Amino acid sequence: MANFSPYPLSRREAAFVMLASLVLTACTSGPRNMSQSELTDFATRYAAAWSSQNPDSLANFYADTGSLQVTASPPSVGRIAVRASVQSFMSGFPDMVVRMDSVVQSGPKTVFHWTWTGTNTGPGGTGKAVRISGYEEWTYDSDGLIAQSLGHYDEAEYQRQMTATTPPPSS
Repeated sequence: MANFSPYPLSRREAAFVMLASLVLTACTSGPRNMSQSELTDFATRYAAAWSSQNPDSLANFYADTGSLQVTASPPSVGRIAVRASVQSFMSGFPDMVVRMDSVVQSGPKTVFHWTWTGTNTGPGGTGKAVRISGYEEWTYDSDGLIAQSLGHYDEAEYQRQMTATTPPPSS
């Protein structure tokens, strides 16, 4: 190993520096160098899990201590809490479909853009159809699972559609 320092490292010091570097690299969060193809595959499977009516299918994308926060609501922390949050959406909208619009790497986060459709025919439902777009910002744990998801959509538009007398536009 070339040493450009004016103070040469001993073999033992060099080994320590290399080991420390490997440990620090291994402890960084998230999958390293995920290709666009891998991001697209992950996001496509994630959207399908939202559409599956199987909350465990979606919760399995999250780390054991992962969190899901949708707009200004408090975060659901832990896979069990994420599952419960997802179950409430799935129960309220049994025909819910989430479609991936795009997914991009943005610095340390992945941004997943989606379109969500469904009819609120679950228990106590309004019978209203909803079509809304939004996005999630993901960070990953070292196993490549979602450590944090911050979800964003226009809450006022969602509420308008839930009370509207005309159905949302389709595409």
